[in-house]
Amino acid sequence: MARHLVIGNGKLLLNLDQHCFIRDIYFPYVGQLNHVGGHYCRFGIWIGGAFSWLDEKEWTFELNYIEDSLVTNIIAKHEGLGVELQMNDGIHQRECIYIKRVVVRNRRNESREARLFFHQDLMIEGSEVGDTAAYYPENNTMFHYKRSNYFMFSGCTDEGGIMQYSTGIKRFHSAEGTWRDAEDGVLMGNTIAQGSVDSTIGLRTTVPANGEKTLYYWMSVGKNLEEVKTLHKYVMDNHPEKLLSRIVIYWKHWLQRSETDLGDLPKEVIRMFKHSLLLVRTQVDERGAILAANDTDILQYNRDHYSYMWPRDGALIAEAMSLAGYQSVIAPFFHFCANALSPDGYLYHKYNPDGTVGSSWHPYIVKGSRRIPIQEDETALVLFALWQDYSRNQVIELPQSLYSNLIRKAASFLSEYIEPELSLPKPSYDLWEERYGIWTYTAASVYAGLMAGAFFTELFGDYERSDHYRNTAYTIKNGILTHLWDEESGRFARGLVQRDNRWVKDMTLESSVFGLWEFGVLSVHDERVQKTMKAIKEGLQIRTHIGGIARYTNDYYFQQSGEIDQVPGNPWIICTLWVANYEIDSAETLADLEGPLQTLEWVVDHALSSGLLPEQLNPFDGSPLSVAPLTWSHATFVHSVSKYAAKYKELHGTAKS
Repeated sequence: MARHLVIGNGKLLLNLDQHCFIRDIYFPYVGQLNHVGGHYCRFGIWIGGAFSWLDEKEWTFELNYIEDSLVTNIIAKHEGLGVELQMNDGIHQRECIYIKRVVVRNRRNESREARLFFHQDLMIEGSEVGDTAAYYPENNTMFHYKRSNYFMFSGCTDEGGIMQYSTGIKRFHSAEGTWRDAEDGVLMGNTIAQGSVDSTIGLRTTVPANGEKTLYYWMSVGKNLEEVKTLHKYVMDNHPEKLLSRIVIYWKHWLQRSETDLGDLPKEVIRMFKHSLLLVRTQVDERGAILAANDTDILQYNRDHYSYMWPRDGALIAEAMSLAGYQSVIAPFFHFCANALSPDGYLYHKYNPDGTVGSSWHPYIVKGSRRIPIQEDETALVLFALWQDYSRNQVIELPQSLYSNLIRKAASFLSEYIEPELSLPKPSYDLWEERYGIWTYTAASVYAGLMAGAFFTELFGDYERSDHYRNTAYTIKNGILTHLWDEESGRFARGLVQRDNRWVKDMTLESSVFGLWEFGVLSVHDERVQKTMKAIKEGLQIRTHIGGIARYTNDYYFQQSGEIDQVPGNPWIICTLWVANYEIDSAETLADLEGPLQTLEWVVDHALSSGLLPEQLNPFDGSPLSVAPLTWSHATFVHSVSKYAAKYKELHGTAKS
């Protein structure tokens, strides 16, 4: 379960699998709507009288991207057919246009005709009901449409444009789809189909002996027929080869904003850093939503997906991107949150990319008692990330525009949602969305959110509110030290849960307690922090050859082993990097950075071959589990590299002096 190649521009997002089949097309929002829904838009070749789709076992692949860009670079070989394909996929940096370049290399000693077939299996707006697929003779294209979503497909070789085409019925009664029609190298030419439909187009060229030929395929996406016709003409007028090269140039320039002095980091870590910046960008909708993941294979396990904006994930991703120099990319996220804020000043569980509230499993009433179904850290961390961004970039216009409709409303909620006898935030769901109580991570984030509120109100001269938010934050810090530190075990508890109408400590070893120093409650050098992080590093370590750090002891999500002593849970990319971040922040000599450097290299080693990072890994074979790519994983890698580079610079300067 993974998407191996991802490309996008903030309006159009496209995912390809390990066979280079298109599996997801999101438009007009990143993450909404999915017009393929995980089905297979196949790609195949007929050459020398034999046919093969690229998911057949005889194909071998090298999946990659052109260096420092969001254009793929793929090599596919089929020894039996004597053919090699080099493929480059890109989405225009501004327009909703997808372009695919295919170089066909003939490994035989005789000239051969090659026919390439591109299959379009769309379910527009997430449903196969009422779709239309039709050949459009005016410009020799194939287009699919429903309501205000249009997709126009075309291609060309040095011998011309589309040579064959067909439309038909799919997944209805006994019909499989037009892709079956392509397997003899000849399409029937049916001009239109309605309902649950697909289409296939064919391009033709002659490849010389031991030579190569280049073909192009592209898709234009818009709201009506005239719009996609205009985009198609734009490709024809400029030529797809030139447009692809411009996409590469654009992303190379885009990366120049990031830090270039990365200390002693090896080139593979630097490459992953840049790649992660680009991949995070594909998951950020231009209207502000930062999506968690867009891998629809997760639907096989739960009839829901990760194509939501969790305010927590979004805030931490925004913080990482701001740290890396991309303030303008994430500024719309804060406006998104301001618009999404409830009248009472809190953010809901999660949101759709268009700003509507997403699905949730948090109830409003449990055993007759009402509760607000939130994870309070999500509201708090948005304020924390906003202050971090302002402190770093000093762009005062952003917080000024958010002062009344986000900063004050959210900070006021945080200051009021307090359990008075504990001086801690009232119960809410934890960051993993699994349990209800008062959590150390949440309390630390609320402290940070209130301090951000205090800083902002002071910045804008609202001193009375500033004092109130700051004093409330200090009260929460005292509550954390009083009720969440456990002297007997010598570490902080995961949190407090109610049993028999009293609050008791949940002493499950939990990686998220790192938030105590990350969010400024305590110094990274505080003895209690050091003891807690040592316990996490030792107790949540995966004791297989894969390594890494688990979320918490006996993590059940995609659990692969009951041997808790050896495998407390699956290794998570973010949790492993949290430990590395602690080691970076607490480092006092360059030698202290050896451990986090090894962790950064560990992440690179456990990425997919295309450089994408999953949520978690199988602890026995290192294969990806849950979704891939996970935006949070890539953003945390960006965060860790940025921290490492800054600390290396600081310690290197100290060592020289």
